[in-house]
Amino acid sequence: MGVRRTRRQVRRVVALLFGAVLLFQAPPGVTAAASGDELLVGCLFPMTGRGGLYGRDSVAAIEMAVAEVNADGGVAGRRLRVLVEDSKSKPAYAVQIAERFIRRENVHFLCGAVSSAVGLAVSDVARRRQTIFVGTDHASSRLTGESRHPYYFRVSNNTRQSMAAGARYLAELQARTGWRRIGFIGPDYDYGHVMWRDMREQLDALGVDYEIVVELWPKLYEPDFTPYIDAILDAAPQILVNGHWGGDAVQFIRQAGNLELFERMRFFNFDAGGNYEVMAALGDEMPLGVVLSARHHNNWPDTEANRRFVNRFYEHAGRYPSYAAEGAYAGIKAIAQVVGEVGDPRDTDELIAALEQLRLKLPEDPEGFTSYMDPETHQIVQMQAIGEVVPNRAYPPATTMLGNWRVYDAEQLSGSGDVVHRETASPTQ
Repeated sequence: MGVRRTRRQVRRVVALLFGAVLLFQAPPGVTAAASGDELLVGCLFPMTGRGGLYGRDSVAAIEMAVAEVNADGGVAGRRLRVLVEDSKSKPAYAVQIAERFIRRENVHFLCGAVSSAVGLAVSDVARRRQTIFVGTDHASSRLTGESRHPYYFRVSNNTRQSMAAGARYLAELQARTGWRRIGFIGPDYDYGHVMWRDMREQLDALGVDYEIVVELWPKLYEPDFTPYIDAILDAAPQILVNGHWGGDAVQFIRQAGNLELFERMRFFNFDAGGNYEVMAALGDEMPLGVVLSARHHNNWPDTEANRRFVNRFYEHAGRYPSYAAEGAYAGIKAIAQVVGEVGDPRDTDELIAALEQLRLKLPEDPEGFTSYMDPETHQIVQMQAIGEVVPNRAYPPATTMLGNWRVYDAEQLSGSGDVVHRETASPTQ
């Protein structure tokens, strides 16, 4: 384009090519380790492969959050700096990065992760090293359920919450249509299995009468879903719940459309199928009328705060955000807020207490509601909207978005099932 890049831009491009990003350079003379006047956060995201866009969107949103915080004077007299490295969606590799962040770079916090398997592995490092890990974009409810510990907090919905909303949607649909035969297909790792467990528990709790006619578990990043789609068509469920995300969701929907699956049954993905990245990748191939949701939507809620976030991201990154962007933005904002309250980023006990009382207004919050942390589970409590795919060209290259929304109150969706279940009072605004 004839635009001359600055040295900083060149460094960032080179870093991206090698899968490691030092987002914000320290002042001259400051090493990779945290200096006394810095708040240093070490984040892990996939930067390549099918999950790579989520990592790149997370990085762009973190840049936005850090710029805002530092423009406002930093945090408790410290400049905020974030290190990001490519997890490659591999738990063992992510563990090595997390250990290095803690031992060599002396980070005050860990953050990030897209894959739930990576999230679980990094969470275990956080527990052993007594370092707070703020999860931004992985959803297995195991992390805030049976594997929870004092040093882990999550700032986006988990599978328990998304399936609680989805089960309510399906219960309402059954009351209108009388459906009974249900099937599930999802990735064969913790996220998929916990999602399906959470869905069944929620349907049972609501008294939904159903028969499971097919369960299928393709591996993560499966290149060809055709045999699985054939098995679904043979089983003929009335309702198909899909648990794929990112490139896998795109691949499944594209191949299912070619085999006319959507003409044979109702299709639902309540956690990640409604992500903007899926809409943008499929374009006119996205089937109308399927029911989806995500952890953040570009066109819901229709508030000034959400429009501002989406437009600022577009100006910064040159594309509209996937839900991973808002999750990463929330994670950095949460860290900055609690360190500002406590003052010392090494006072772990006080930081945990502050995070347990966190209230943080986010772009995904509708008017009159503010996201807040459940102090028992360390899971953020948020509202969820489920919508149908409708034509909408306001966010190109997507040609569809979600509409005809059903919105579910946050308190209906909180808790961690039979591991932890507590009713939370409605927060005052």
